[in-house]
Amino acid sequence: MDLSIETINSVRISGSEDIRRAAEALHTLALQIGLRAAPAHNIADKRTPVDVEDNILARDVFGWQEGKVWWCNARIALNSPITTACRFESEPFWVNADGFRTRHPNHYLADIDLSEFEQRAMTRAAIVVPVHLPFGQIGAVSFNPIDRYLIDLTQLFHDHSDALGVYARTFIASYVHVKGSVQALPPGNRLSKREVECLRWAAVGKTDLEISMIMARSRATVRFHIHNASIKLNSVTRSQTVFKAAQLGYISLSR
Repeated sequence: MDLSIETINSVRISGSEDIRRAAEALHTLALQIGLRAAPAHNIADKRTPVDVEDNILARDVFGWQEGKVWWCNARIALNSPITTACRFESEPFWVNADGFRTRHPNHYLADIDLSEFEQRAMTRAAIVVPVHLPFGQIGAVSFNPIDRYLIDLTQLFHDHSDALGVYARTFIASYVHVKGSVQALPPGNRLSKREVECLRWAAVGKTDLEISMIMARSRATVRFHIHNASIKLNSVTRSQTVFKAAQLGYISLSR
């Protein structure tokens, strides 16, 4: 597949008026190798990308007309093994009822339940590109064979997964950027060294008293730093503050 700047830019969205054109370009690229794209800008949301007039792209551009469709399935975010895998993998993979295949081993995928795969995934096989976005949002594009009897995608994956990864990430990331009208965080707010240190200890389960003893600071000071961090991260609870700090790379949640 062509990875020229011109082709990549054809699936890039600069403004709302570009959405349909970019979707049509992605559709054409997928069709060239016998696949149909199924885009999701947020796997936790059953809504699917729309154009400037709120027309559903999956239906009106990508041609998902027949039978049940995933955006009408309220449980697909929890039930589908494909969406589950996107939480544990950031690189393209392909999957059918026999398992997941990636370029690099990922033992998390081996533990995903594939029973009743076709019913739960709403496809017999797919090449999938997870798109991990800021603030923990995960999008994805599933590329499904037009020939529904084609369930071995080894060669297609080998030949085209890198290019499909570029196209999918460009389309989804630019779509989210254009459609996102509200900033997730106030601009210019950065955590201080002390705030990060307090959250780092809070992330491993330490109480305010324990953190104060570790840092040789008063309990009130610890609470002050964690409260300030929650304001900067626009969070409500202590756990949400820790989670957002981890999402933004201030701390790690792994021990």
